[in-house]
Amino acid sequence: MAGKVYIVGAGPGDPGLLTLKAVKAIEEADVILYDKLVGNEIIEMLKGMNKKLVYAGKRSNEKGAIRQKEINELMKKYAKEGKVVVRLKGGDPFVFGRGGIEAEFLAKEGIPFEIIPGVSSINSVPAYAGIPLTHPTLSSSVLIVTGRDDIEAWKQTPLMGTIVILMGRDTLASICAHLIEAGRDPSTPVAVIEKGTTKEQKVIVGNLADITEKARKAKVCGPALIVVGEVVRLSAVLNHRKP
Repeated sequence: MAGKVYIVGAGPGDPGLLTLKAVKAIEEADVILYDKLVGNEIIEMLKGMNKKLVYAGKRSNEKGAIRQKEINELMKKYAKEGKVVVRLKGGDPFVFGRGGIEAEFLAKEGIPFEIIPGVSSINSVPAYAGIPLTHPTLSSSVLIVTGRDDIEAWKQTPLMGTIVILMGRDTLASICAHLIEAGRDPSTPVAVIEKGTTKEQKVIVGNLADITEKARKAKVCGPALIVVGEVVRLSAVLNHRKP
């Protein structure tokens, strides 16, 4: 019997944001290859199921992390053994998740696969912090970038609208400096949302001039998403998850 690989988005962390189709694929799976960014509550749920769990985190500085080539070979190995494999990825696999690379590999190898989209952190994490990305009177555009991009590119960012930054925790100071240099007002609101949608969610609000220091004092160390723009002001009113 031929195996199959499901490339599945696990959402941003809250198990309640797993889609019905994702849950069905997980229930069908023999093997689950899961990423570092899959929520802890979801991993605990998986441990209670009769599945082979294989950690497939690939952060270069993390003990036990593996390379993309090794992940590809694991998918191939289990699928060739006739197993149903779930490649479980945080957020949505096709949004900064390397899902496209893995799907290309499976297609090249002739391995049956299916993509199951997940709820992306891009919109869900701000929502859990009470921040709408667009608003009739505050923002009519959204720019989505990563904090690992060439910092010089920040000089080309628009001066209006909302900016959502993934993987920007470690480059927050440079990002803010370049946005100010590009013409953004230093008083522009900024939110840093750590471990968004989980029970450990932390929201730090400031502006381009002071958010770096505020995030440092708050000891932000987990996965964090950054939102820049006037919509951040609404968090004070709309954040229904305040402690």
